Amino acid sequence: MRKNFITIGAFDGAHRGHKYLIGTLKNLAELNNMQSALMTFPLPPRAAISGQKTNYALTTAKEKFELLSSFGAGKIIKINFDKIKNLSPQRFFDILISKYNMGGILAGEDFAFGKDRQGHLAFLREACAKRAIIYAQADFLREKEHKISSSAIRNELKNGNIPAANNMLGYNYGAQGKVVKGRRLGRTIGFPTANLTIDAAKIMPRGVFAVKVILNKEIFKGVCNIGLRPTISENALPCVEVNIFDFDRDIYGNFLKIEFISKIRGEIKFKSIEHLAAQITKDVAAAKKLL
Repeated sequence: MRKNFITIGAFDGAHRGHKYLIGTLKNLAELNNMQSALMTFPLPPRAAISGQKTNYALTTAKEKFELLSSFGAGKIIKINFDKIKNLSPQRFFDILISKYNMGGILAGEDFAFGKDRQGHLAFLREACAKRAIIYAQADFLREKEHKISSSAIRNELKNGNIPAANNMLGYNYGAQGKVVKGRRLGRTIGFPTANLTIDAAKIMPRGVFAVKVILNKEIFKGVCNIGLRPTISENALPCVEVNIFDFDRDIYGNFLKIEFISKIRGEIKFKSIEHLAAQITKDVAAAKKLL
């Protein structure tokens, strides 16, 4: 059985930096007659450590594994973070050899492992040398001297800089949800919306956005509002509402995917429904221009 050339990470967002790392891994595996193997977690360990329950992941587990597979990741090994979080670096390293048949490992510049991230790169290099494991290190992929990272993408989304986030991802940031019945207020003011249920783990930027909308294989354009709807009756949790341009179908129960293109404005509490409707007219015009 061929040994595995392994890389390990959270891979939240499956962005351009991750794609570069996977390409490097594949090349190293081929050069050393090994199989490339990517070890990752269904959801980011940072959420388990912090206890955060909502709005913490760039990609759901399903989205991440689909993207990683499309990058040609080879074997994808899913790890239960709770089962390894208290292991010492040496114990975890030994498991990589005995259980996962590791013959080589590729680490990023900031890689660390084991309990409290005690397994730093110097430890890993030494441990590999002792067990005749091939050690390789990959530099960060950078954009204008700044490293492409999941945390940088999260910050850009939080700040509403959608084009910058999309550039680092290498694709348009998006989310998928089921269309459910809402209060149907949008229809009464001339802007019917599809209300989406989104996985609670998914990071959803707040405000009004120009979006692409995918229904099965059809692509439409639209404007999306994500927020607490303060003008109507403030919600406890953000709502995701999409007005699809030139569209009049009953799609309750269907799944829609939205892709964020640009932010139009932040969330505003208006004096009346009439003021809200007037602003939506402007938002739609701005979205059509952007799209």
